[in-house]
Amino acid sequence: MATAQELSQLAATLAKLADTIAERETAPPEQPAPKPTPERIMLTAEEAAERLGIGRTLIYRLIRHGEIESVRIGRLRRIPATAVHDYATRLINGTATTHAA
Repeated sequence: MATAQELSQLAATLAKLADTIAERETAPPEQPAPKPTPERIMLTAEEAAERLGIGRTLIYRLIRHGEIESVRIGRLRRIPATAVHDYATRLINGTATTHAA
C-alpha cells in the first residue's frame, strides 16, 4: 500500500499533468509556416502595370507599340518580369520612347 508521502507526490504529479493539459487545450493551434511565394517570371498586364505604377490602358498601349515585350500563351497575354525591369531601366536612362497618345 502507498504511503502518505507517495500519495502526496502522485497528487502533485497529477495536478501538474492537469495544468499542462489545460494549457494545451486553451492555447491556439500552431499554424504551419506559410510556403514562400516564388518570384513570378511572367506577369499579367495588370500586374506589370501595378509594378510600374501605371494604368492598364497605358500598359496595353506600350505593348502594342513594342515598348514592353510580351508573349501570348494560348489566349493569354503575359509580360516577362525582366521586360518590366528593362523598360523601367530604359525610362531611367532616358532611352524609352513614350507613346502617351
